[in-house]
Amino acid sequence: MPSQNDVITVLKTIFDPEIPVDIYELGLIYEVKFSDVDGGQKVDIQMTLTSPNCPVAESMPNDVKQKVAAMNGVVEANVDIVFEPAWTQDMMSQEAKLELGFL
Repeated sequence: MPSQNDVITVLKTIFDPEIPVDIYELGLIYEVKFSDVDGGQKVDIQMTLTSPNCPVAESMPNDVKQKVAAMNGVVEANVDIVFEPAWTQDMMSQEAKLELGFL
């Protein structure tokens, strides 16, 4: 069964096309929850976008869902896009801030 760290590793392979930092380090992932289901795990991800008008509002959540669903032991993946709390640069990791020159 995949762990929280396994899912985070997959999430770190997905990048916002406008910002050269992965979506996890950007702070776009709010929550990752696991539920046991017949034959494996269901993974529910709550995430946001840098803006409601983000050009990848359709494709990025789909990419997240597909990559997590493809993980060994995952039988279902769901992505819920939320805008509360609104994303701010404060949500970025130190690594992301350093990469983008904010530190």
